[in-house]
Amino acid sequence: MTATSLSSTLALVLLVLYISSLLEAINGGFSVEIIHRDSTKSPFYRPTVTQFQRVVNAVRRSINRANHFNRTFVSPNTAEATVTPELGDYIMSYSAGTPPFQVYGIVDTGSDIVWLQCHPCKTCYNQITPIFNPSKSNTFKTLPYSSATCKLVPGTSCSSHKGGICEYSISYADGTYSQGDLIGETLTLGSTNGSSVQLPRTVIGCGRDNRFSSEEKSSGIVGLGLGPLSLISQLSSSIGGNFSYCLSPTDNLPSKISFGAASMVSGNGTVSTPLGHHHRETHYYLTLEAFSVGNNRIKFGNSSSESDGEGNIIIDSGTTLTLLPDDVYSNLESAVADEVKLKRAKDPLEQLTLCYEGKFHEQHAPVITAHFSGDADVKLNVENSFIDAGDGVVCFAFLSSKTFSIFGNLAQRNLLVGYDLQKKMVSFKPTDCTKQ
Repeated sequence: MTATSLSSTLALVLLVLYISSLLEAINGGFSVEIIHRDSTKSPFYRPTVTQFQRVVNAVRRSINRANHFNRTFVSPNTAEATVTPELGDYIMSYSAGTPPFQVYGIVDTGSDIVWLQCHPCKTCYNQITPIFNPSKSNTFKTLPYSSATCKLVPGTSCSSHKGGICEYSISYADGTYSQGDLIGETLTLGSTNGSSVQLPRTVIGCGRDNRFSSEEKSSGIVGLGLGPLSLISQLSSSIGGNFSYCLSPTDNLPSKISFGAASMVSGNGTVSTPLGHHHRETHYYLTLEAFSVGNNRIKFGNSSSESDGEGNIIIDSGTTLTLLPDDVYSNLESAVADEVKLKRAKDPLEQLTLCYEGKFHEQHAPVITAHFSGDADVKLNVENSFIDAGDGVVCFAFLSSKTFSIFGNLAQRNLLVGYDLQKKMVSFKPTDCTKQ
């Protein structure tokens, strides 16, 4: 055997081994750490911001997210894809390209695409890390406008001056937008077991013209919605349509999102409920039948403005508070107020109507049970139902909403929440997420 043929054979063997190990890593499942935007470990953390200001921001984000969820639904013939404004509370560190280039993306179950800022920029905002330059990557590849993948994204166009490549345009109701090239690139996720998982030929948006209205200047968005080019959908065949997350009870402790076999939710205490279906499948819907506070049961009707589908409440990792229809919220607040024997406090936020004097860890709140369809009863403890507003005041972490109902991430803390997109089920299991 010649030196050349030996070298070629060795390269082929190494490639086969690499592909085999990659498939084993993905099919065996993997987990990635995610960080709350207000954590001291977050690149967005600002030590001068008080707890009160952080809660004000969380309330504002929750309200804005609900008010604009209806703008996320667009016709395939619209010029742009319009998605949600406030873009989520959790951040994922990942790398793009070869060699890997680290970036930070906001994790958003309400978005359907992964995008990041790219050089050369026509207009780019100042992000906290250097901007990705695809020309320095060995695995960067543009997608032609004629490709089937390009047609999956609403609002794509053909760039004649770039040789007919696929261009995307995505805008958010708060003024944030990204426009650029749809590309294939290798993404690398840092697994919590110390190794890394490479995802070759992942389709992402390479933003050349971008604006980010939020003060937290991430590199872009990691979309985990139900659209065909979300990270979940692109990984679907490898992870069996399964992912889960476990959100820590405090902002400063890391949380975790898991994919594939590592995301299975089972065992004592696990309950499951059907995943609803709507004709525009961006968000994850559940059917909430009622809340219970002691012996008081508050019925929950069909409140979603999307009346042509199954499910009446969006489960969302990007919204802090839980938002409910006016009547449901009013009855639930009354039931909780009847049980809490603490001195009422004036709402310092002028948004949360049920507040008490006292420190958060001293709060004795009643257990609220959320009754989802399929006999899936999820118990919400004090860390799920109250929020520390600062200055010795705690407030009920639910809001009245005239638009969309949302089961927010505060209500999901210390629950292992698993999504099985093949069986169309969502499972909950009470879990100490600090030990996951």
